[in-house]
Amino acid sequence: MPLFRKKHKLDNESLKRGVGLVTVTDPNSVVSEQFRTIRTNIQFSSAEKKLQSIVITSAEPSEGKSTIGSNLAVVWAKQKQKVILLDADSRRPTAHRTFNLLNAAGLSSYLTNNAVYEEIIQKTDIPNLSVISSGPVPPNPAELLNSHHVSTLLERLASEYDMIIVDAPPINTVTDAQLLASKVDGVVLVVPQGIAEKGSVTHAVEQLKMVHAKLLGTVMNRFKADKAPGYYGGYYGGDYGGYYGVDDKDD
Repeated sequence: MPLFRKKHKLDNESLKRGVGLVTVTDPNSVVSEQFRTIRTNIQFSSAEKKLQSIVITSAEPSEGKSTIGSNLAVVWAKQKQKVILLDADSRRPTAHRTFNLLNAAGLSSYLTNNAVYEEIIQKTDIPNLSVISSGPVPPNPAELLNSHHVSTLLERLASEYDMIIVDAPPINTVTDAQLLASKVDGVVLVVPQGIAEKGSVTHAVEQLKMVHAKLLGTVMNRFKADKAPGYYGGYYGGDYGGYYGVDDKDD
């Protein structure tokens, strides 16, 4: 199977129902174990300092970044770390659907001074895991994310949580991911096998370099290894770093 090919159509199911949480529904599966492996790899990817905030993004829409981000948030929380998942993809938000939360007040509400900090933090049914949903869709998402309020919010979250996971929009679609990437400790790029275009992924990496973001590596999702049992197996590395492959089918 080729690593890259033509892009697929947008998948809107995750906007209606949220993404799959295999780490909750089947925590002992090999797929859940892969998410734990990814968590460990991220933790040890920076020798300079402890990572406390990461952006999860992709080159294009519907490539699985929200599934990766949400499941990583779960496995981090299950490690008895205090975790917050920040849904910064206001155009295609999924976190409130995934964790059955309200979205009346969220990130956009805070950035437009329509909600205070305490109003946007929502606890989930998973111990140690909280969520900031996207909030109502603003007319100017990029401008909001470029404000000093984002840096202030991240600083406060860093003082209260062990890990901040930001679900950011695709890099090649809007500038939001670049703005967020420049404000966190590192970035993980999601690359779906057989779907992502090589040129698109390369361009995404270049966009991250432009803002001096620290690219920690990539997660190759929807991963199938011919000689591996079930979903497990394989490693994707090279110019973009590397983590183990994961099979998922959500946005």
